Amino acid sequence: MAETPKLPIGARIRYYRKKHGNRSLAAVAGLCAISERYLSMIENGKRTPSHSLLASIAKELDVPIAALLSEEAPEKATVSTAAAPDIAQALMGYGTTRRDPAVPPAELRERVEAAWRIWQTSPERFSEIEPVLPALITDAEHSVRAHRTSTDATARRDVLRAAADLYGLLRSYCRRSGRLDLSLMVADRARRAAEDADDPIRIAAAHWNLGHCLLSRDGGAQEADDVARTALEQLHTVPNGPDTAAMQGALELVRVVAAAQSKDWWSARERLHQQAAPLGDRSGDSNTMWTVFGPTNIHLHALSIEMLAGHSTEGLRLADEVDTSRLPSRERQFTFTLDLARCYDLRRDDAAVLVHLLDLEKLSREDMARSSLAVDLVTGLLRRVRPTYRRQVSGLVERLNIA
Repeated sequence: MAETPKLPIGARIRYYRKKHGNRSLAAVAGLCAISERYLSMIENGKRTPSHSLLASIAKELDVPIAALLSEEAPEKATVSTAAAPDIAQALMGYGTTRRDPAVPPAELRERVEAAWRIWQTSPERFSEIEPVLPALITDAEHSVRAHRTSTDATARRDVLRAAADLYGLLRSYCRRSGRLDLSLMVADRARRAAEDADDPIRIAAAHWNLGHCLLSRDGGAQEADDVARTALEQLHTVPNGPDTAAMQGALELVRVVAAAQSKDWWSARERLHQQAAPLGDRSGDSNTMWTVFGPTNIHLHALSIEMLAGHSTEGLRLADEVDTSRLPSRERQFTFTLDLARCYDLRRDDAAVLVHLLDLEKLSREDMARSSLAVDLVTGLLRRVRPTYRRQVSGLVERLNIA
């Protein structure tokens, strides 16, 4: 893991000014008897404050002088990404008793697929999905309980499949909302629902979901690799077909990411080209179990590997070969654009970084505000950007409400 960069005094002043009440430059400058422009120059590293002025600023920011002089990186500001309380409560209410009739399997399936369409295609997917999920969770779990002892095997299996698919969406939502605990919980529910439905493809998808949960956890790469490898072994007994190939490929990509997170670049590249790519040729660009697996997604992972390895030139070359407009998932388009911005950031090509950050905002301002990587790129650019671009970067900071 890379070390957190040490911030100069000016950047620290800005950090604590934003963190402690998001106070304006004018307010802090006025209380310290200096001009707003002079404080701005201090924050941008163009002036060095005297000890007495630094003491005055520290007093107004309610921090010790040591906090502004320390060589240790301050705790990173985090974006508010909490899961909506109604969704968390619906998940925690698992097992509550209801007596009204269960939602018919066909209706439940239609609602789950509609939720997935919102999640994969809407630029405001968090705002749109959050009012939908609480009732959908409650109805899905009620239907599962109602069909647990049903003599209608087909209806029971359909309900379990719909529930497994819903839990897959919830895994992604909870992870993106900073609730890894809930994400792991719903990933396990997806696995149990898929197993109860005796659906091998959905069982594999549940392991894919669990793998992504583990990849989000510090030190979880090896566990994610183990989960994906086990699921791949189980899929060997499933008849060949496009869906089987797509799920095998998606699981191989979990192993690719696990290797990249472990900085085993050679293994990551080899597995991508030797294992995942042939499966992509067999499945084509697809969206089996909402994994978006296919040749295009393989290219995105190739770019991501080079970006993580610090090979920005190779990453940008690979990016030129990708057309993300065909992807059914706005999230994957967002990830691709973010990786592009990070490649340009490695090259300190600030104009290109800004162009791609603005593209990210167009794709999904909500996702951008919830992405710590995107926020880091914006704040890093603000610290060093030339005056030519400062107004645009400052506007982006304001629109994202970055503290």
